Amino acid sequence: MDSCLQELHFSHLHIPVTINQKFLVHPSSPTPANQSPHHSLYLSNLDDIIGARVFTPSVYFYPSTNNQESLVLKRLQDALGEVLVPYYPLSGRLREVENGKLEVFFGEEQGALMVSANSSMALSDLGDLTVPNPAWLPLIFRNPGEEAYKILEMPLLIAQVTFFTCGGFSLGIRLCHCICDGFGAMQFLGSWAATAKTGKLITDPEPVWDRETLKPRNPPMVKYPHHEYLPIEERSNLTNSLWDTKPLQKCYRISKEFQCRVKSIAQGQDSTLVCSTFDAMAAHIWRSWVKALDVKPLGYNLRLTFSVNVRTRLETVKLRKGFYGNVVCLACAMSNVDSLINDSLSKTTRLVQEARLRVSEDYLRSMVDYVEVKRPKRLEFGGKLTITQWTRFEMYETADFGWGKPVYAGPIDLRPTPQVCVLLPQGGVESGNDQSMVVCLCLPPSAVHNFTRLLSLTDHK
Repeated sequence: MDSCLQELHFSHLHIPVTINQKFLVHPSSPTPANQSPHHSLYLSNLDDIIGARVFTPSVYFYPSTNNQESLVLKRLQDALGEVLVPYYPLSGRLREVENGKLEVFFGEEQGALMVSANSSMALSDLGDLTVPNPAWLPLIFRNPGEEAYKILEMPLLIAQVTFFTCGGFSLGIRLCHCICDGFGAMQFLGSWAATAKTGKLITDPEPVWDRETLKPRNPPMVKYPHHEYLPIEERSNLTNSLWDTKPLQKCYRISKEFQCRVKSIAQGQDSTLVCSTFDAMAAHIWRSWVKALDVKPLGYNLRLTFSVNVRTRLETVKLRKGFYGNVVCLACAMSNVDSLINDSLSKTTRLVQEARLRVSEDYLRSMVDYVEVKRPKRLEFGGKLTITQWTRFEMYETADFGWGKPVYAGPIDLRPTPQVCVLLPQGGVESGNDQSMVVCLCLPPSAVHNFTRLLSLTDHK
């Protein structure tokens, strides 16, 4: 295999975890929620769209701290109480109001949930901590019997601190996507970490709610077809081969050099194409995935979706600095199976680029209005691969709570949503300026060999 592309392996293991205590953390001083018994907060259609009605789980590993467990827990808890004053919406709960819309409300038994746990293992027993591993699931708290996609009446932030015998610990976080997108989550996490590290409240920038800024127009004006949300009947073998075969989670480390090679191949096939590295890599992953899965029938239309941060594309909508809500749009590239398999990489790259560039302020407004009119009720997986870019977030720099950068920061288990591919930054203490990324996705066992060969460009001359 190309040395610039490395297949990664994780340990198959069982992590014994004992939950010691669970407690709610409340804002440490009064907030607007205390001033009115009926205080509630509006969520935009970008916040409560079906795809955001999930908890995003992530885990952070910290090696030996030389601190007592009780001191680590107290520092995290005290800082969270401080940060929940300006970020008080995270201490609320969600409920449905008219037409299935969601809002944040506040009551007596609210707050963020913290969980303290212990494991009889050392961090070194967990194998390679730089590769997301489904075996880490016990490090994230779920209520026994909790149904999938449950968000109503749930704490909006759930944080489990698990202490290992070596003195190291993990911080497992579940954050409700309705409250913040990835950029907003990093803003909150950065504030919590800086407050824990310094012992005084730090908010830079000061958080603002302002979700009303993204209200739908009256009357709504849907200007685009929004294929990303259309229900498409699954007439291919794609979904069955992924959901019925117990897919494997696979990860590949891809060097900056290899990413540049993929981009130069795409641009070399079409002298008029000037694309980003993401455009070329997304196209390459999509084509390799479809070929490896041997998708049939050839005339079936497939979709590639990926989120685009629209903050930098807003002109008339003015968002204040510190806005931490959802300001992402799903871009959607479409192609039938035959074209994806037989056309050049440059042609697929152009489809990805066109989808990315189509997302503008006008597109965002149309999407907000589309949700107002249609209010999609279920996640659509038909013929779809979704690429999520965690490479855009400075997770390692952000998550220093006073014990240094984590040795890993990121997701755990992609198998519940096997049509999602995550691009992760190559992080950790040792990585320095390494600009590699880790591609993590799910494959049926029968497709792994072919996908690895295709992704690594083994046959490309």
